[in-house]
Amino acid sequence: MSAVTAGTPIDLVNNVYASLSERVGIGRQRLGRPLTLAEKILINHLVDPKTQEMERGASYADFNPDRVAMQDATAQMALLQFMTAGLPRTLVPSTVHCDHLILAKVGAKIDLGVAIDDNREVYDFLKSVSAKYGIGFWGPGSGIIHQVVLENYAFPGGMMIGTDSHTPNAGGLGMVAIGVGGADAVDVMTGFPFNVKWPKVIGVKLTGTLSGWSSPKDIILEVARVLTVEGGTGAIVEYFGPGADSISATGKATVCNMGAEIGATCSVFPYDHNMALYLKATGREDIADAADEVAVDLRPDDGAHYDQVIEIDLDQLKPLINGPHSPDRAHKIGKAVGDAARENEWPLDVSAALIGSCTNSSYEDITRAASIARQAAAKGLRAQCELLISPGSEQIRATIERDGLMADLEAVGATVLANACGPCIGQWERAKAVTDKPNSIVNSFNRNFPKRNDGSANTLSFVTSPDTVMAIALAGRLDFDPTVDTITAPDGTHVRLDPPVGEVLPNRGYDPGSNTFTAPPADGSGVTVAVSPTSDRLQLLEPFPAWNGQDYLGLPVLMKAQGKCTTDHISAAGKWLTYRGHLENISGNLFIGAVNAFSGAVGEGKDITDGGTRSYPDIAKRYSQAGIQWCAIGDRNYGEGSSREHAAMEPRFRGGVVIFARSFARIHETNVKKQGLLPLTFADPNTYELIGEDDRINVLNLPPVPGRNVKCQIVKPDGSIVDFEALHTFSDEQVEWFKAGSALNIVRAKVAGSR
Repeated sequence: MSAVTAGTPIDLVNNVYASLSERVGIGRQRLGRPLTLAEKILINHLVDPKTQEMERGASYADFNPDRVAMQDATAQMALLQFMTAGLPRTLVPSTVHCDHLILAKVGAKIDLGVAIDDNREVYDFLKSVSAKYGIGFWGPGSGIIHQVVLENYAFPGGMMIGTDSHTPNAGGLGMVAIGVGGADAVDVMTGFPFNVKWPKVIGVKLTGTLSGWSSPKDIILEVARVLTVEGGTGAIVEYFGPGADSISATGKATVCNMGAEIGATCSVFPYDHNMALYLKATGREDIADAADEVAVDLRPDDGAHYDQVIEIDLDQLKPLINGPHSPDRAHKIGKAVGDAARENEWPLDVSAALIGSCTNSSYEDITRAASIARQAAAKGLRAQCELLISPGSEQIRATIERDGLMADLEAVGATVLANACGPCIGQWERAKAVTDKPNSIVNSFNRNFPKRNDGSANTLSFVTSPDTVMAIALAGRLDFDPTVDTITAPDGTHVRLDPPVGEVLPNRGYDPGSNTFTAPPADGSGVTVAVSPTSDRLQLLEPFPAWNGQDYLGLPVLMKAQGKCTTDHISAAGKWLTYRGHLENISGNLFIGAVNAFSGAVGEGKDITDGGTRSYPDIAKRYSQAGIQWCAIGDRNYGEGSSREHAAMEPRFRGGVVIFARSFARIHETNVKKQGLLPLTFADPNTYELIGEDDRINVLNLPPVPGRNVKCQIVKPDGSIVDFEALHTFSDEQVEWFKAGSALNIVRAKVAGSR
C-alpha cells in the first residue's frame, strides 16, 4: 500500500471492511458470545484470528495496524531507529506531523516564523527522512497531529498506532487508535506485527443529552473522577448507549483524546450518523458510504459483555473543572472548586485562560466559545486575564477566520497562537513576574501535571471545557459559575451569560487554508538524509548491547521517587524538546523532575562513588562512565502521561537495567521492555518502603520466565538481606527483547536475515 497522498485511500478502507464480517463471525464463534466494538476491530486486525488467543487481560496478541502517525518530537527518535533497520521504505502508510516544537510567545505568525528558523535542522531532517522512506510529511503550521489525523486519516473500524499518548483521539471516528513508543512504530513500519496484551473492555453507558453549559469534555472529566488516572490501565474504554449517538464526532474525539489520562489503551465510540456527517464534511463521503454498508459490525452486539460498566446520565451531568496536579482531581465549577482553592491556598484570581489543543479545538468548540465572547463584547466585557487560543489545525484556523469567529475572540482580548501544541506541551514562554509566584490557570487541555504548561511549579493548572474556560476568563476568578453567577459590566450592570451555542459543522464547509502537506516521491532511494556528527540536536543511534547472561547483583538505587513520577518527571518536555533527536544530550534531563523519596529534594540524590549530592542526570552519567549498572524505584502508576520513549531510552543509555515500581502505566512499561530494561512490580507493594538510600538490589534467576515471579534481594549496608519477589508481564517474545538488548535489535536481525 502506497502512503504518498494525504488522506486514507478508499481501497485501504475497503480492504479492512472486506474481512470484517467474516472475522467478527470467527470471533463470536470462538468466544461463544456477543462482541464489543473494540473486540470486533481487534479481531479484524489480528494476524491470525483463527488461532491467536483472545483472553482479556492475559493473552498477548499480534496485530496488523492500518497506519502509523508520529509527531515531530517523537518522530526524530522513531525514525533514527527506523534508519538502523535497513529497509528502503516503510511497509505501512505513515505520516510525520510538526506540532510540538513551536514556542508560544507572541502570536501565530511571529511564533511560527521563529520556530521554522530555530528548528530548521530538525525540520529538514524529518522532511528528508520522510521523503526517503515513503512517509507523508505535514510541515510546521499544519496543526496538531491528532486533529490532522481526525480530519484526514481516521476511519470507523480502522486500527492505527501513533507515537503520542493522545493518539486515541481518532476513537471519535470509531477507530482503535493506540498511543505507543517509537520502537513499536518501528516494528509496524518494518512490517512486523504490533504486539500488545489483549485489553479488557470498560463500558461507559451514556443516556440523555448534553445541554446548557455541559459539554463532551465534562464526560471524560467525570470518567476520570470515577476511574482515576490508573483505572483504565490495560483496558479499552468503549462508549455506548443513546447518549453516545447524540454527541458530535469531534465531541467524541474530545472524550477519547483524554482517555489517555485514565491510562486506557484507547477509547472508542460506535459508528453513527454524526460520524458519517463529519466524514462527508471533511471530503470523505466514499468512506462514509463504505462504513454504512458494514455499519452493523461497526457497533457493539446486543448483549456485549464489558468487564466494568459506568453509567452517566448526560441530562444530569454538570460542568466540572479538574486539578491541579492530576487530571482526575475533579470539582464541580463554582463553589466546590472555590472551597477547595481556599482550603489549599490556591490563588482564586486566574492568571491565564487557554482554549484549544488537540483535545478541544474543533469548529464546534470554537463556535461555542465565540458565542460567549459575542455576548461579552456586546456588554462591554473583556477577558480579565491573558486569553490564548490554539487552533488544532490549519483547516480549523482558516475556517474560523473566514467565519468571523477569530474576530469574535479577539474582540474580548484573545491572542490566537500557531496551529500547534504550544502551552499544552510546555512550549509557552511566560514572564517570570507571573511564574515566580503561585498562580492559577484554566485550560481546555488534557494534562495538568506540575510544570507541564510553562515549566514552573508555581503554576497550578485546571482542566475544563472551552466554554467554562471562556466564562472564567471573563470573570477572572477560578470559582466563577456561569450557570448562577454574574459579571459586573463597565456600566455597572450585572451580566448573566447565556449558555453557549455551537455549530457542529461549518455551514459553508471547511476552508483547507494553506497546503502544508508534502507527499514523498515514488522512489526515495536518491534522497540523502544527512545528520552532522557535530550536531547538538540530532545523533545517529548505536544499538544497545545484548544482555550478558548474568544476574543483576549489587545494583545501587540511583533514584527512588516519592509520589507521582510521570514521563514529564523522568524526561521533561519544554526546552528539552530541543534534544529529542539526540539521545546523549537529552539524557541531561533524566529524572530532573522526580522527587527524592529519601530527602524530598527534586532532581537530585546521593552519588555512591563519593557520597556527594548531585543531580540525577549527573549521577547517571558518572555511573555510566564508571560501568556501574543501577536501578530506579517508582511508586504507583510509574511513567504515567506521555508516550515519550526517551523516558525509557535515557535510563538504558546511562546504564540503568531495572525499574521497580508499585505499578506501571501501560505505554511506559512497554517502552521500558522495548529498550531492554527490566520493569518489575513489587509482589508486596510495601516492599517499596523497605528500600533505603544506601541499599543494594540483587535480581536473581534471569532472564524472567513468563508466569513466574522474579526473586530479588535488598542488601542492607550491614550485609543483612531482605528477600522479596517481583511481578512482571513479559511474554516469551518479550523475553527475547530483553536477551537481545532491545526489541529493535530483534527487528534489525530479522530484516537482515530476510534479505
